[in-house]
Amino acid sequence: MRRIVNSTYVSLDGVIVDPQDWPSPPGEDDGTGTRIQTELILDCDAVLMGRGTYEAFASVWGGRSGDPYTDQINAITKYVVSTTLTDPSWANTVVIDSDPVGEIERLKAAPGKDIVQYGFGSLSHAMMRRGLIDELRLWVHPFFVGSGGPGHLLYRDGPQAVFGFAGAQPLTSGIVVLTYERRA
Repeated sequence: MRRIVNSTYVSLDGVIVDPQDWPSPPGEDDGTGTRIQTELILDCDAVLMGRGTYEAFASVWGGRSGDPYTDQINAITKYVVSTTLTDPSWANTVVIDSDPVGEIERLKAAPGKDIVQYGFGSLSHAMMRRGLIDELRLWVHPFFVGSGGPGHLLYRDGPQAVFGFAGAQPLTSGIVVLTYERRA
């Protein structure tokens, strides 16, 4: 059975939306974060996203090439959950427009490599209710965004889930990547 690994950027105050608009981390970047992200995507043969994350990623990665991360994310299948997206422009995109949790359960049960999910919104919470997220990587950014409503935060009312600590990787930029694995 495939594993689903969620990789999400989060600020100290719990904000998860629009990380492209956040300030740059205060420290120098030594490339470790890029290495971690590249290793993750190379261990996967599918990406899972909600529509908002899909649109942000497609606008950045769809027109790029020439490095292992970009080449892999453009080559592998991207599953986007949306009832309104009908003509995706990013290559290898499959739209899941009904029964998303059931379809994700089928994808997880199919043979293949891991699946990475970016972002943590209502889809992630629905997946948590069914125990579908196996690993959670929180990229904790060292600042408060200072704005955002309930839909912009990692926290939302939802199911209880227990994860065990699997590791921490501090980056020279000040970001800390916290990794947790789901406990049965």
